[in-house]
Amino acid sequence: MLLAPMRYKTYIWPYNPAVYAITYQRQVVSHKVPFGRYCMQDLGMDCRIIRGQGEFAGPDAYEEFKRLASVFYQDGPGLLIHPLWQISNAYFTSLKVEQEPLPDYVRYSFEFQERFDGGSEKLIDLTAPSLPAQAAAAAKPTREHTVTSGDTLWGIAKKYGTSLERLLQANPGIKNPNLIHPGDKVVIPA
Repeated sequence: MLLAPMRYKTYIWPYNPAVYAITYQRQVVSHKVPFGRYCMQDLGMDCRIIRGQGEFAGPDAYEEFKRLASVFYQDGPGLLIHPLWQISNAYFTSLKVEQEPLPDYVRYSFEFQERFDGGSEKLIDLTAPSLPAQAAAAAKPTREHTVTSGDTLWGIAKKYGTSLERLLQANPGIKNPNLIHPGDKVVIPA
């Protein structure tokens, strides 16, 4: 099975890294209580950490590594799209050359940490009347695109003059942008 390439922000891997690991962690602490007992408290999930190793080979291997490094230097999180995992809004936290780089071969490792977006939600005033806002949202026309054979979300976003990020925000049901099927409906953001 041929997998789609891994992507982060504007960078698309020419071929997928050879090794991937994803770490899910939950913080649990124990508290001592009288008579030699203890109780445990679940502090919730930590961010997922995505690590991997890969290599670039060929006459422009070091130039390809430099293109990846230039994305590492960009501030802020971005969409990390892996051919099998769900999409993550992640920070590029580590990029390491694993041996002396040669002009035609570079072995590297990387790490991404998933950004949790739930804490940045705006507070909503539940006492304010929301009917006008609902009516305005209902009156705003929405466009839909019906997926045909050969369509990709990247291509659909380009066709309608929007970004992949906005397209995915308008379609929260799409968990893997590399997996859409003919007949699927894609909402196009206004």
